[in-house]
Amino acid sequence: MNIRKILFHTLSFLLIIFPALVRGQQANVNLDYNPQKNTEGLIPFSAPLNSPEVHDDQTVTFRLKAPKAQEVKLAGVAILTALGKGKEMVPFTKGDDGVWTLTVGPLKPDMYAYHFNVDGVQITDPSNTYAAFTAMPPYSQLIVHGSGPAYYDAQNVPHGTVTRHIYHSEVTNGERELYVYTPPGYKPDKKYPVLYLLGGSGELPSNWVYDGRVNFIMDNLLAEGKAVPMIIVIPNNQVVHRNHPKHAELTFDIFEKELRNHVVPLIDQNYSTIKEPKGRALSGLSMGGRHSMYIGFRSLDLFANFGILSAGDVEAEKSLAQFLNDPKVNNKVDYLFVGQGTEEANGFMGQRCIALHEALARHNIEHEYYVGGYGGHDWATWRHLLYYRFLPNLWKKINNIKK
Repeated sequence: MNIRKILFHTLSFLLIIFPALVRGQQANVNLDYNPQKNTEGLIPFSAPLNSPEVHDDQTVTFRLKAPKAQEVKLAGVAILTALGKGKEMVPFTKGDDGVWTLTVGPLKPDMYAYHFNVDGVQITDPSNTYAAFTAMPPYSQLIVHGSGPAYYDAQNVPHGTVTRHIYHSEVTNGERELYVYTPPGYKPDKKYPVLYLLGGSGELPSNWVYDGRVNFIMDNLLAEGKAVPMIIVIPNNQVVHRNHPKHAELTFDIFEKELRNHVVPLIDQNYSTIKEPKGRALSGLSMGGRHSMYIGFRSLDLFANFGILSAGDVEAEKSLAQFLNDPKVNNKVDYLFVGQGTEEANGFMGQRCIALHEALARHNIEHEYYVGGYGGHDWATWRHLLYYRFLPNLWKKINNIKK
């Protein structure tokens, strides 16, 4: 047997016996923190080439095989914000082999949504196995790794369970879904507080799991001793077509009925919950933040804790008058958090958030206002807000709740 055959058989043996030692890009063997680092020179299964390829210096190379295309650009709010490009798409360069290539960065370790613009048409990256799906057109997910797992990554700690529930709604006259996270070591004979967590425009409940990584964030916070064990419920707050001309007029009343008639009763009947306002929280991002604000602030018989993420109202004095002028509101609300990302604070979304904070301050309503992270109106911000502020500070008055 010659040396080439010996090396071949040795390598084959090692790959069979030790498959975890080497992994190709997007191999999907484990829940790795660096799934888009190319360690074996292999392309993703059924893909034409490697894209995106994340290098250890946090630069990223995108590739697209499109020999007949005239123009290819990198697009997407999250990735362009991270690159400091605003809304300016970044052009690729075409090679003689018909492969378009672009290297950007370095980028901060995080997860970034992006898509390609090919001759004016928005598409996902056809070589990227990490594709997000929402109530909007899908996009691709870029995962830039650091030197180890991040706070939103799966780590070697006790993990909770995520359960999908399907139920019939008489409010929307159809079958609907919600997701429930129960903490590791969940015990039916123990009463748990419940966080109802909402998505934004075009989000589905699963996005808080796959984009928001809320279950891993909660697992890691609990392992670090930084949060109270809780049940997290992620309902679908899409209750009317997002492009309906009366969406803003209809959505709040409809979703409040959905919460009261179906969501909260389903959870209280199937899980061991604290069935009083102090044991419930309502939070959401963007449109979900507005649901939390407009529905939650008028539903103090259900909720006493709130997280308003990247949301608010420039006319808060008018739209929230009853809540703002309630002389007993500080006795009814245990925790009220208002937060947004650093890169969105100067835009329209940010101004709505600031207006809410200022209205609460004028009426001496106790709340926490926080601007942090380096993201804009995107998941980098909402993951950051959950891990660094909202979840650790939620249920500080838990000992005062009847068990």
